[in-house]
Amino acid sequence: MRLLSRNATRLLGSAALCAAATVGIAHAQDDTNKPVETAAQKQERVTALQRLILGAGVEKVAIDTPQSVTVVEQEDIDQLQPQTIGDVMRSIPGVNVTGSDRLLGQSFNIRGIGAPENAGDGGRIIINVDGVQKFYEQYRLGSFFSDPELYKRVEVLRGPASSTLYGSGALGGVINFETKDASDFIAEGETTAVRLKSSWSSNGNSWLNSSTFAQRFANGADLLVTGNYRAADTYQDGAGKEMVGSNFRAWSGLVKSTFDVGDEGRVSASYQRWDSNLDDQQLSQTSTAAFFGLIDRHVIDQTAILSYENPFSGNDMLDVKVSASYSSTSNRQRNADLRPSCSAGSFAIVCDSDYAYDTWQFNAQNTMQWSGANWENFLTVGSQTTYQSRVADARLNDGTPLPVRFHPEGTDLKTGVFVQNEFIWNEKLTLIPGVRLDWHRLSPGDGVVDYNGNVPGNSDDTAISPKIAAHYKFNDTIAVFGSIAHTERFPTIDEVFSTTSSSSTFLPSLSLEKEKSNNFEAGVALSGYELIQAGDAAQIKVTGFYNDVKDLIALRSGMVSGQNNKEGYINISNAEIYGFEVESAYDSDFVFVNAAYSYVVGKNKDTGAYLTTIAPHELSFTLGGKLPQHDLKFGWRTRIVADPQDEKLRSDVSLGNSTRYATAFDVHDVFLTWKPDEGQMKGWELNAGVDNLFDQDYKEFLNNDRAIGRTFKLSLAKQIGW
Repeated sequence: MRLLSRNATRLLGSAALCAAATVGIAHAQDDTNKPVETAAQKQERVTALQRLILGAGVEKVAIDTPQSVTVVEQEDIDQLQPQTIGDVMRSIPGVNVTGSDRLLGQSFNIRGIGAPENAGDGGRIIINVDGVQKFYEQYRLGSFFSDPELYKRVEVLRGPASSTLYGSGALGGVINFETKDASDFIAEGETTAVRLKSSWSSNGNSWLNSSTFAQRFANGADLLVTGNYRAADTYQDGAGKEMVGSNFRAWSGLVKSTFDVGDEGRVSASYQRWDSNLDDQQLSQTSTAAFFGLIDRHVIDQTAILSYENPFSGNDMLDVKVSASYSSTSNRQRNADLRPSCSAGSFAIVCDSDYAYDTWQFNAQNTMQWSGANWENFLTVGSQTTYQSRVADARLNDGTPLPVRFHPEGTDLKTGVFVQNEFIWNEKLTLIPGVRLDWHRLSPGDGVVDYNGNVPGNSDDTAISPKIAAHYKFNDTIAVFGSIAHTERFPTIDEVFSTTSSSSTFLPSLSLEKEKSNNFEAGVALSGYELIQAGDAAQIKVTGFYNDVKDLIALRSGMVSGQNNKEGYINISNAEIYGFEVESAYDSDFVFVNAAYSYVVGKNKDTGAYLTTIAPHELSFTLGGKLPQHDLKFGWRTRIVADPQDEKLRSDVSLGNSTRYATAFDVHDVFLTWKPDEGQMKGWELNAGVDNLFDQDYKEFLNNDRAIGRTFKLSLAKQIGW
């Protein structure tokens, strides 16, 4: 076991004594006599598969949707004590983190879509923050920069069926992040709340300090202000090796206000910002790649949203949601170790440079409702328009401007309209057809040249995303579901306009075809109640899928010296991704269990070769206990991951220094939560845990670095209200 620092050991010991003492105090107080849950309260018990899904039409829980959906709630986030967004994702079936465990090196993979080497993968997985699409794409950097402390809920919709509502090209699926609200902190009968929180992680000596203020005003208005500061030294893997350049510090904050307009209208305005400014960062955040050296890097991500909602409860033809937003992600890079080598072409990456994405977005939708004696119908129509500009500004060491051809400038304009209908008959049969039509225009910026040395023209195209899904509930125990969905993904600026000017020159890929996917899903959902003891509940959901992808866009392999005048990106004519996912949950007075299994296979249908973006099969399992009279929850989390399907990608000496390999592993965590809801200690919350309990030395298949080693975690929060 790696020795902890003396201060860290004292902190853990003090925290343990504090926890033991407060539990003892609680035991001695009257709240040991808290009544056992009533039968009615037990019927309201919600497992992981009974969590509400946010979307169009009638409200549904996860197990009743004709799609694979997983919801991570505030309780789960607090229990995980995540340092990065990637820590939140690891237990979700079919979802993986790609790149590395570094703060700026993480992207996502859903059902084999997404890898750190592939530009454009961000376009295959739609990421939303409060309904605003986020997108970032840069060489050897991750795609999403934020702090998990800002969010109370993460919703992951797997598969292309999400394209109808969220945008064409969601080949992998959609990840929705929802920020916290003032109402999450203000208790009934109170108007003000203040919450202070501090967290510590041993590996890298990471600290988080967070402050939250929430205020409810007259006439239904409220205000939330929260600020977070997170910092860490370099972490070590399971073998004790230091990950150079993995240290970080980052500020984040959220200001959010809602207020009533008219009888039922609700306006919300919010601004969030994440800011990391650090010297001597690893230039390559997606892998160690030490030969790139270190760099000073300042990354800022910000999102501003103004939205209006009105259900118009007296008019079944109106249920309106409108929003306008601005999103910006920027990266300022200076003083690279290799800056003396700054030059045109591929070595522009070490020059002083500024990269940014600025996105304006407008969304509008309305839901109309009809109903009869034994049926309901919800028709949702809407539109979504985004305008995104991509900036790349580099300079030679003498200050001369330098085009960054591997990160081309340009603009991306998209407009989409969609219609989705949801018909429910006799509370048994649900039919959901829908269709979306998108138009898109790519416009190149300065420095982009075609085969003849001229600036290419605009690239215009349209895409259609139809689907039909069905869910049939035989009774409260058994339901079946299925869907057929087609979606088309436009190539990104990087895929179309990228070019270099070195011995391995490749030119813009102006002949790229859009990707086209036909996805088929079917599954069964089982629910049970009063199985082992009164009031318990259990669910299991099994989903099988087959995704047939035409013209899959991939980086051309084998680009070496002498292969000039080659397009950088090509279309793989026929690819397939198929498999199944299993999610299950059990909850009772004293025991809870969550388990998930993911089996995914991906191949090039023309050659039979495995796709290198498919994560190995994985089982995740959580077994927990509850002591309600002491407000304690504790448990054990396990991930068991198989070898890669392709034997060539399993770790062996023949791969040399290649990062695209892995072997099977299992990793185990333990956790404890204490959150009294009565008595003198009400308002306190303690979370403690150990990640990678046995200090396993392993590497995730889609990560290019070995994983973080054993990490002790401790978090203490106090909230007061009046």
